Amino acid sequence: MKNKDIIELTERFVAKTYNRFPVVFVKGKGCRLWDADGAEYLDFVSGLAVCGLGHSHPDLVKAVQEQAAGLIHISNLYHIEPQAKLAKALCERSFADKVFFCNSGAEANEAAIKLARKYFSNRGESGRYKIITAYGSFHGRTMATLTATGQERFHHGFEPLLEGFEYVPFNDIDALKKAVDISTAAVMLEPIQGEGGVNIPGEDYLKKVRALCDESGLLLILDEVQTGMGRTGKLFAYEHFGITPDIMSLAKGLGGGLPIGAMLAKEDIAEAFVPGSHASTFGGNPLAARAGLAVME
Repeated sequence: MKNKDIIELTERFVAKTYNRFPVVFVKGKGCRLWDADGAEYLDFVSGLAVCGLGHSHPDLVKAVQEQAAGLIHISNLYHIEPQAKLAKALCERSFADKVFFCNSGAEANEAAIKLARKYFSNRGESGRYKIITAYGSFHGRTMATLTATGQERFHHGFEPLLEGFEYVPFNDIDALKKAVDISTAAVMLEPIQGEGGVNIPGEDYLKKVRALCDESGLLLILDEVQTGMGRTGKLFAYEHFGITPDIMSLAKGLGGGLPIGAMLAKEDIAEAFVPGSHASTFGGNPLAARAGLAVME
């Protein structure tokens, strides 16, 4: 089929949630793409920060092919070898002790929000549920992560939003301090804001946020969905700032193109999730996890 034929099908049958460019890509290699009419392009978008290894990286292709020939999916009621190995690789290269796998960045952030609330609830502090985020942030499109996103243009038409979120200016420690009260459970930030305009914090901002969280007994959640997996020159962006979070979300580049998200947490916090607390049918399935492991390798 040609570009125009596939575009006609899309216009007729696919929900119009994107303003799409009039091109249909059918092949990729490295940083180049080819459309259905045979035209060649240089890819500057990288699947929206997903294809960190480029298109059709031979090691990733081989890993996915081998896994697909063996086992594509099995329930999380059973132990999954690639999932266990990927969790080990992530923990050994980060601050974390435990990993929860899901399918996207929004789901990873949703899990982080739920874990923060569950952590304080388990401690008998159910009144601590508020999460402070930043103006200009972007955390996803589920109702919770949409509410966490500090940009009104994403909120329009979905009101009323969920309660328990408050926004402060990014890179303003004084505003953050003023927002903390007895109901605050966590601060949730992107180390570098992406959708908000590639906003880089001051050199000591995240250190001050970390100190404030420690002083106030708050959890620090870092959304590294876009900044993680090497996009800033280190595996995780928090490494540039001399701090560690309590919870971190990953997705996008983690699977090299296959859908996978991950929420990483320290042991004592992760313990708040017990069987039945949270789940994901496809999260960390053999195919996605093997792709993630190939990317890590």
